[in-house]
Amino acid sequence: MSTDLTAKTPAPAPPGSKGPASGGGLLQLMLDGMRRNMRQYGMLMALGLIVVLFAVWSDGDLLLPRNVSNLVLQNSYILILAIGMMLVIIAGHIDLSVGSLTAFVGATAAVLMVRNDLPWPVAVILCLAIGAAAGSVQGFFIAYLGIPSFIVTLAGMLLFRGLTEIFLKGQTLGPFPKDLQKIANGFLPEVGPNTNYHNLTLLLGFSLIAFVVYQEVRDRKRQQEFSLDVPPAKLFLLKLVALVAAILVVTLLLASYKGAPIVLLILGVLVVGFGYLMRNAIIGRHIYAIGGNLPAAKLSGVKDKKVTFLVFLNMGMLAALAGLVFAARFNAASPKAGLNFELEAIAASFIGGASMSGGVGTVLGAIIGGLVLGVLNNGMNLVGIGTDWQQVIKGAVLLAAVGFDVWNKRRVGS
Repeated sequence: MSTDLTAKTPAPAPPGSKGPASGGGLLQLMLDGMRRNMRQYGMLMALGLIVVLFAVWSDGDLLLPRNVSNLVLQNSYILILAIGMMLVIIAGHIDLSVGSLTAFVGATAAVLMVRNDLPWPVAVILCLAIGAAAGSVQGFFIAYLGIPSFIVTLAGMLLFRGLTEIFLKGQTLGPFPKDLQKIANGFLPEVGPNTNYHNLTLLLGFSLIAFVVYQEVRDRKRQQEFSLDVPPAKLFLLKLVALVAAILVVTLLLASYKGAPIVLLILGVLVVGFGYLMRNAIIGRHIYAIGGNLPAAKLSGVKDKKVTFLVFLNMGMLAALAGLVFAARFNAASPKAGLNFELEAIAASFIGGASMSGGVGTVLGAIIGGLVLGVLNNGMNLVGIGTDWQQVIKGAVLLAAVGFDVWNKRRVGS
Protein backbone atom coordinates (compact mmCIF):
# COMPACT_ATOMS: atom_id res chain seq x y z
CA MET A 1 0.00 0.00 0.00
CA SER A 2 1.66 3.22 -1.15
CA THR A 3 1.65 6.52 0.69
CA ASP A 4 1.40 9.86 -1.08
CA LEU A 5 4.19 11.82 0.62
CA THR A 6 3.95 14.76 -1.75
CA ALA A 7 0.53 15.68 -0.45
CA LYS A 8 1.98 16.21 3.02
CA THR A 9 4.77 18.52 1.90
CA PRO A 10 3.68 22.16 1.49
CA ALA A 11 4.92 23.97 -1.58
CA PRO A 12 7.47 26.72 -0.96
CA ALA A 13 6.07 30.23 -0.99
CA PRO A 14 7.11 32.31 -3.98
CA PRO A 15 9.38 35.32 -3.42
CA GLY A 16 7.52 38.33 -2.09
CA SER A 17 4.50 36.29 -0.98
CA LYS A 18 2.87 36.89 2.37
CA GLY A 19 3.60 33.41 3.67
CA PRO A 20 1.72 31.70 6.51
CA ALA A 21 -0.81 33.67 8.43
CA SER A 22 0.19 32.35 11.85
CA GLY A 23 2.04 34.59 14.28
CA GLY A 24 5.09 32.28 14.35
CA GLY A 25 5.27 32.15 10.56
CA LEU A 26 4.95 35.92 10.28
CA LEU A 27 7.68 36.43 12.88
CA GLN A 28 9.92 34.01 10.98
CA LEU A 29 9.27 35.88 7.73
CA MET A 30 10.20 39.16 9.39
CA LEU A 31 13.40 37.66 10.79
CA ASP A 32 14.26 36.18 7.38
CA GLY A 33 13.61 39.54 5.75
CA MET A 34 15.91 41.28 8.21
CA ARG A 35 18.62 38.70 7.60
CA ARG A 36 18.39 39.18 3.84
CA ASN A 37 18.56 42.95 4.30
CA MET A 38 21.03 42.94 7.21
CA ARG A 39 23.45 45.16 5.34
CA GLN A 40 20.71 47.75 4.76
CA TYR A 41 19.23 47.72 8.27
CA GLY A 42 22.33 46.98 10.35
CA MET A 43 23.76 50.49 10.45
CA LEU A 44 20.33 52.10 10.80
CA MET A 45 19.74 50.03 13.92
CA ALA A 46 23.26 50.81 15.15
CA LEU A 47 22.64 54.55 14.66
CA GLY A 48 19.37 54.31 16.59
CA LEU A 49 21.04 52.44 19.45
CA ILE A 50 23.88 54.98 19.63
CA VAL A 51 21.40 57.86 19.74
CA VAL A 52 19.39 56.19 22.52
CA LEU A 53 22.56 55.33 24.47
CA PHE A 54 23.96 58.85 24.48
CA ALA A 55 20.54 60.44 24.96
CA VAL A 56 20.18 58.48 28.21
CA TRP A 57 23.84 58.88 29.20
CA SER A 58 23.77 62.67 28.68
CA ASP A 59 20.42 63.07 30.50
CA GLY A 60 18.71 64.09 27.25
CA ASP A 61 21.27 66.74 26.23
CA LEU A 62 21.99 64.92 22.96
CA LEU A 63 18.42 65.48 21.73
CA LEU A 64 18.09 69.11 22.76
CA PRO A 65 17.01 71.16 19.70
CA ARG A 66 20.13 73.34 19.86
CA ASN A 67 22.42 70.30 19.99
CA VAL A 68 20.66 68.59 17.08
CA SER A 69 21.11 71.76 15.03
CA ASN A 70 24.79 71.94 15.98
CA LEU A 71 25.19 68.27 15.08
CA VAL A 72 24.10 69.06 11.52
CA LEU A 73 26.36 72.11 11.26
CA GLN A 74 29.40 70.36 12.73
CA ASN A 75 29.24 67.37 10.40
CA SER A 76 28.03 68.97 7.17
CA TYR A 77 31.42 69.07 5.45
CA ILE A 78 32.24 65.46 6.40
CA LEU A 79 28.87 64.31 5.03
CA ILE A 80 29.53 66.16 1.76
CA LEU A 81 32.92 64.43 1.47
CA ALA A 82 31.39 61.06 2.39
CA ILE A 83 28.97 61.24 -0.56
CA GLY A 84 31.82 61.68 -3.03
CA MET A 85 34.01 59.13 -1.26
CA MET A 86 31.26 56.52 -1.41
CA LEU A 87 31.19 56.83 -5.22
CA VAL A 88 34.99 56.54 -5.36
CA ILE A 89 34.96 53.39 -3.21
CA ILE A 90 32.06 51.84 -5.15
CA ALA A 91 34.17 52.31 -8.29
CA GLY A 92 36.97 50.34 -6.62
CA HIS A 93 39.31 53.22 -5.75
CA ILE A 94 40.30 55.43 -2.82
CA ASP A 95 41.01 59.16 -2.44
CA LEU A 96 43.47 60.29 0.24
CA SER A 97 43.71 63.87 -1.00
CA VAL A 98 40.28 65.23 -0.09
CA GLY A 99 41.29 66.66 3.30
CA SER A 100 44.22 68.58 1.81
CA LEU A 101 42.12 69.66 -1.17
CA THR A 102 39.47 70.95 1.24
CA ALA A 103 42.12 73.07 2.98
CA PHE A 104 43.56 74.28 -0.34
CA VAL A 105 40.17 75.42 -1.64
CA GLY A 106 39.48 77.22 1.64
CA ALA A 107 42.85 78.97 1.36
CA THR A 108 42.14 79.91 -2.26
CA ALA A 109 38.74 81.31 -1.28
CA ALA A 110 40.38 83.41 1.44
CA VAL A 111 43.00 84.78 -0.95
CA LEU A 112 40.35 85.67 -3.53
CA MET A 113 37.80 87.21 -1.15
CA VAL A 114 39.85 88.59 1.73
CA ARG A 115 43.06 89.69 0.05
CA ASN A 116 41.70 90.61 -3.38
CA ASP A 117 38.11 91.63 -2.53
CA LEU A 118 36.59 89.42 -5.22
CA PRO A 119 32.77 89.15 -4.94
CA TRP A 120 31.93 85.98 -3.06
CA PRO A 121 29.63 84.41 -5.71
CA VAL A 122 32.41 84.69 -8.31
CA ALA A 123 34.95 83.32 -5.84
CA VAL A 124 32.71 80.36 -5.03
CA ILE A 125 32.34 79.45 -8.72
CA LEU A 126 36.11 79.72 -9.22
CA CYS A 127 36.77 77.53 -6.17
CA LEU A 128 34.37 74.83 -7.38
CA ALA A 129 36.09 74.94 -10.77
CA ILE A 130 39.50 74.59 -9.09
CA GLY A 131 38.25 71.57 -7.16
CA ALA A 132 36.87 69.99 -10.33
CA ALA A 133 40.17 70.66 -12.12
CA ALA A 134 42.19 69.10 -9.28
CA GLY A 135 39.94 66.04 -9.29
CA SER A 136 40.12 65.73 -13.08
CA VAL A 137 43.94 65.85 -13.06
CA GLN A 138 44.06 63.05 -10.50
CA GLY A 139 41.38 61.18 -12.44
CA PHE A 140 43.45 61.45 -15.63
CA PHE A 141 46.50 59.90 -13.98
CA ILE A 142 44.40 57.10 -12.50
CA ALA A 143 42.09 56.35 -15.43
CA TYR A 144 44.22 56.98 -18.50
CA LEU A 145 47.79 56.44 -17.24
CA GLY A 146 46.91 53.50 -15.02
CA ILE A 147 48.63 54.76 -11.86
CA PRO A 148 46.96 53.32 -8.72
CA SER A 149 44.58 55.74 -7.00
CA PHE A 150 46.33 55.24 -3.67
CA ILE A 151 49.60 56.61 -5.07
CA VAL A 152 48.06 59.45 -7.08
CA THR A 153 45.90 60.74 -4.25
CA LEU A 154 48.70 60.31 -1.70
CA ALA A 155 50.79 62.59 -3.91
CA GLY A 156 47.82 64.94 -4.16
CA MET A 157 47.48 65.00 -0.37
CA LEU A 158 51.08 66.19 -0.01
CA LEU A 159 50.85 68.62 -2.93
CA PHE A 160 47.64 70.36 -1.85
CA ARG A 161 48.79 70.59 1.77
CA GLY A 162 52.00 72.28 0.62
CA LEU A 163 50.12 74.68 -1.64
CA THR A 164 47.85 75.60 1.27
CA GLU A 165 50.88 76.55 3.35
CA ILE A 166 52.28 78.60 0.46
CA PHE A 167 49.01 80.44 -0.21
CA LEU A 168 48.42 81.32 3.43
CA LYS A 169 52.11 81.82 4.29
CA GLY A 170 51.56 79.81 7.45
CA GLN A 171 48.91 82.20 8.78
CA THR A 172 45.15 82.09 9.34
CA LEU A 173 43.26 84.36 6.93
CA GLY A 174 39.79 85.85 7.43
CA PRO A 175 37.05 86.96 7.93
CA PHE A 176 34.79 85.93 5.06
CA PRO A 177 31.80 87.93 3.76
CA LYS A 178 28.65 87.67 5.89
CA ASP A 179 26.58 86.22 3.05
CA LEU A 180 29.03 83.34 2.61
CA GLN A 181 29.05 82.67 6.35
CA LYS A 182 25.25 82.22 6.24
CA ILE A 183 25.65 79.23 3.93
CA ALA A 184 27.50 77.30 6.64
CA ASN A 185 25.99 78.85 9.79
CA GLY A 186 22.67 80.36 8.69
CA PHE A 187 19.09 79.10 8.99
CA LEU A 188 16.01 79.34 6.81
CA PRO A 189 14.03 82.57 7.33
CA GLU A 190 10.86 82.76 9.42
CA VAL A 191 7.62 82.84 7.40
CA GLY A 192 3.93 82.68 8.23
CA PRO A 193 2.08 83.08 11.54
CA ASN A 194 3.56 82.46 14.98
CA THR A 195 3.05 78.76 15.81
CA ASN A 196 5.95 78.29 18.27
CA TYR A 197 7.60 76.30 15.51
CA HIS A 198 9.57 77.26 12.41
CA ASN A 199 6.85 77.02 9.75
CA LEU A 200 9.11 76.59 6.72
CA THR A 201 11.01 73.77 8.44
CA LEU A 202 7.71 72.03 9.22
CA LEU A 203 6.62 72.35 5.60
CA LEU A 204 9.91 70.91 4.34
CA GLY A 205 9.77 68.08 6.88
CA PHE A 206 6.24 67.04 5.93
CA SER A 207 7.14 67.28 2.24
CA LEU A 208 10.14 65.01 2.87
CA ILE A 209 7.91 62.49 4.66
CA ALA A 210 5.51 62.40 1.69
CA PHE A 211 8.43 61.99 -0.73
CA VAL A 212 10.00 59.16 1.29
CA VAL A 213 6.71 57.26 1.58
CA TYR A 214 6.03 57.66 -2.15
CA GLN A 215 9.56 56.58 -3.07
CA GLU A 216 9.54 53.51 -0.82
CA VAL A 217 6.11 52.34 -2.02
CA ARG A 218 7.05 52.91 -5.66
CA ASP A 219 10.34 51.00 -5.30
CA ARG A 220 8.53 48.09 -3.67
CA LYS A 221 5.95 47.94 -6.47
CA ARG A 222 8.72 48.02 -9.09
CA GLN A 223 10.50 45.13 -7.41
CA GLN A 224 7.28 43.12 -7.30
CA GLU A 225 6.60 43.85 -10.99
CA PHE A 226 9.97 42.34 -11.90
CA SER A 227 9.39 39.35 -9.56
CA LEU A 228 12.23 40.43 -7.29
CA ASP A 229 12.38 39.42 -3.64
CA VAL A 230 10.87 42.05 -1.36
CA PRO A 231 10.65 42.19 2.45
CA PRO A 232 7.40 40.96 4.04
CA ALA A 233 4.62 43.54 4.15
CA LYS A 234 4.76 43.87 7.95
CA LEU A 235 8.53 44.41 7.88
CA PHE A 236 8.17 46.97 5.09
CA LEU A 237 5.48 48.79 7.07
CA LEU A 238 7.69 48.73 10.18
CA LYS A 239 10.56 50.23 8.18
CA LEU A 240 8.26 52.93 6.77
CA VAL A 241 6.93 53.85 10.23
CA ALA A 242 10.49 54.06 11.59
CA LEU A 243 11.60 56.33 8.73
CA VAL A 244 8.59 58.63 9.10
CA ALA A 245 9.04 58.78 12.88
CA ALA A 246 12.74 59.62 12.56
CA ILE A 247 12.11 62.41 10.04
CA LEU A 248 9.24 63.78 12.12
CA VAL A 249 11.31 63.87 15.32
CA VAL A 250 14.25 65.63 13.62
CA THR A 251 11.85 68.09 11.93
CA LEU A 252 10.16 69.01 15.22
CA LEU A 253 13.49 69.38 17.01
CA LEU A 254 14.88 71.69 14.32
CA ALA A 255 11.61 73.62 14.01
CA SER A 256 11.55 74.26 17.76
CA TYR A 257 14.95 75.99 17.64
CA LYS A 258 15.94 78.24 14.71
CA GLY A 259 14.69 76.06 11.90
CA ALA A 260 16.55 74.01 9.32
CA PRO A 261 20.16 75.08 8.65
CA ILE A 262 20.82 76.21 5.07
CA VAL A 263 23.60 73.65 4.73
CA LEU A 264 21.04 70.92 5.49
CA LEU A 265 19.19 71.89 2.30
CA ILE A 266 22.46 71.62 0.36
CA LEU A 267 22.98 68.15 1.81
CA GLY A 268 19.40 67.20 0.96
CA VAL A 269 19.86 68.21 -2.68
CA LEU A 270 23.11 66.23 -2.87
CA VAL A 271 21.58 63.11 -1.31
CA VAL A 272 18.52 63.15 -3.57
CA GLY A 273 20.53 64.00 -6.69
CA PHE A 274 23.31 61.47 -6.22
CA GLY A 275 20.87 58.88 -4.90
CA TYR A 276 18.85 59.15 -8.11
CA LEU A 277 22.03 59.10 -10.20
CA MET A 278 23.30 55.89 -8.58
CA ARG A 279 19.91 54.13 -8.68
CA ASN A 280 18.48 55.18 -12.02
CA ALA A 281 21.08 56.80 -14.28
CA ILE A 282 23.33 54.88 -16.67
CA ILE A 283 26.48 56.40 -15.16
CA GLY A 284 25.44 55.08 -11.74
CA ARG A 285 25.06 51.53 -13.02
CA HIS A 286 28.43 51.82 -14.75
CA ILE A 287 30.10 52.92 -11.50
CA TYR A 288 28.72 49.82 -9.78
CA ALA A 289 29.78 47.68 -12.73
CA ILE A 290 33.44 48.73 -12.85
CA GLY A 291 33.73 48.36 -9.09
CA GLY A 292 31.99 45.01 -8.96
CA ASN A 293 33.65 43.29 -11.93
CA LEU A 294 35.92 45.40 -14.12
CA PRO A 295 36.67 42.75 -16.82
CA ALA A 296 32.97 41.98 -17.24
CA ALA A 297 32.14 45.68 -17.36
CA LYS A 298 34.69 46.21 -20.15
CA LEU A 299 33.26 43.29 -22.12
CA SER A 300 29.80 44.82 -21.70
CA GLY A 301 30.95 48.04 -23.35
CA VAL A 302 31.33 50.19 -20.24
CA LYS A 303 33.84 53.00 -20.81
CA ASP A 304 35.66 52.37 -17.56
CA LYS A 305 38.32 55.06 -18.06
CA LYS A 306 35.75 57.77 -18.67
CA VAL A 307 33.67 56.67 -15.69
CA THR A 308 36.71 56.65 -13.38
CA PHE A 309 37.74 60.08 -14.63
CA LEU A 310 34.27 61.49 -13.91
CA VAL A 311 34.15 59.91 -10.44
CA PHE A 312 37.36 61.72 -9.42
CA LEU A 313 36.27 64.96 -11.06
CA ASN A 314 33.09 64.79 -9.00
CA MET A 315 35.09 64.04 -5.85
CA GLY A 316 37.22 67.12 -6.45
CA MET A 317 34.15 69.34 -6.84
CA LEU A 318 32.55 67.99 -3.65
CA ALA A 319 35.85 68.47 -1.79
CA ALA A 320 35.83 72.09 -2.96
CA LEU A 321 32.26 72.53 -1.71
CA ALA A 322 33.23 71.00 1.64
CA GLY A 323 36.22 73.34 1.81
CA LEU A 324 34.00 76.38 1.26
CA VAL A 325 31.50 75.21 3.90
CA PHE A 326 34.28 74.52 6.41
CA ALA A 327 36.02 77.85 5.85
CA ALA A 328 32.72 79.75 6.01
CA ARG A 329 31.68 77.97 9.21
CA PHE A 330 34.88 78.95 11.04
CA ASN A 331 35.09 82.30 9.23
CA ALA A 332 38.76 81.77 8.37
CA ALA A 333 41.12 79.68 6.26
CA SER A 334 43.80 77.85 8.21
CA PRO A 335 46.91 75.90 7.10
CA LYS A 336 45.80 73.08 9.42
CA ALA A 337 42.25 72.87 8.05
CA GLY A 338 41.05 69.53 6.72
CA LEU A 339 43.34 67.36 8.85
CA ASN A 340 42.08 63.74 8.84
CA PHE A 341 38.99 64.69 6.83
CA GLU A 342 39.88 62.00 4.30
CA LEU A 343 39.95 59.38 7.08
CA GLU A 344 36.58 60.54 8.42
CA ALA A 345 35.04 60.35 4.94
CA ILE A 346 36.52 56.89 4.28
CA ALA A 347 35.36 55.65 7.69
CA ALA A 348 31.84 57.03 7.09
CA SER A 349 31.68 55.18 3.76
CA PHE A 350 32.75 51.82 5.19
CA ILE A 351 30.56 52.16 8.27
CA GLY A 352 27.70 53.02 5.90
CA GLY A 353 28.04 49.77 3.96
CA ALA A 354 30.74 50.24 1.34
CA SER A 355 32.86 47.20 0.48
CA MET A 356 36.66 47.11 0.24
CA SER A 357 36.35 45.21 -3.03
CA GLY A 358 34.10 47.87 -4.60
CA GLY A 359 30.73 47.57 -6.31
CA VAL A 360 28.69 47.88 -3.09
CA GLY A 361 27.32 50.91 -1.25
CA THR A 362 24.68 53.63 -1.36
CA VAL A 363 24.64 57.40 -0.97
CA LEU A 364 22.23 57.10 1.94
CA GLY A 365 24.63 54.62 3.53
CA ALA A 366 27.40 57.23 3.42
CA ILE A 367 25.13 59.69 5.23
CA ILE A 368 24.23 57.08 7.86
CA GLY A 369 27.90 56.26 8.37
CA GLY A 370 28.74 59.95 8.72
CA LEU A 371 25.93 60.40 11.24
CA VAL A 372 27.17 57.42 13.27
CA LEU A 373 30.58 59.10 13.57
CA GLY A 374 29.01 62.52 14.20
CA VAL A 375 26.72 61.26 16.97
CA LEU A 376 29.63 59.36 18.51
CA ASN A 377 31.80 62.49 18.54
CA ASN A 378 29.04 64.69 19.87
CA GLY A 379 27.81 62.21 22.45
CA MET A 380 31.28 61.44 23.78
CA ASN A 381 31.98 65.17 24.15
CA LEU A 382 28.72 65.65 26.06
CA VAL A 383 29.50 62.88 28.56
CA GLY A 384 33.12 63.99 29.00
CA ILE A 385 35.03 61.16 27.30
CA GLY A 386 38.57 62.29 26.47
CA THR A 387 39.87 62.64 22.92
CA ASP A 388 42.27 59.72 23.46
CA TRP A 389 39.44 57.29 24.21
CA GLN A 390 37.32 58.83 21.46
CA GLN A 391 39.89 57.73 18.87
CA VAL A 392 39.96 54.23 20.36
CA ILE A 393 36.16 53.93 20.25
CA LYS A 394 35.86 55.25 16.69
CA GLY A 395 38.57 52.83 15.55
CA ALA A 396 36.70 49.96 17.18
CA VAL A 397 33.45 51.01 15.48
CA LEU A 398 35.15 51.10 12.06
CA LEU A 399 36.74 47.68 12.63
CA ALA A 400 33.39 46.26 13.74
CA ALA A 401 31.64 47.67 10.65
CA VAL A 402 34.18 46.16 8.24
CA GLY A 403 34.19 42.91 10.20
CA PHE A 404 30.41 42.80 9.93
CA ASP A 405 30.72 43.28 6.15
CA VAL A 406 33.17 40.37 5.87
CA TRP A 407 30.99 38.14 8.05
CA ASN A 408 27.89 39.03 6.05
CA LYS A 409 29.62 38.15 2.77
CA ARG A 410 30.72 34.78 4.09
CA ARG A 411 27.24 34.07 5.46
CA VAL A 412 25.61 34.88 2.12
CA GLY A 413 28.24 32.88 0.26
CA SER A 414 27.65 29.82 2.40
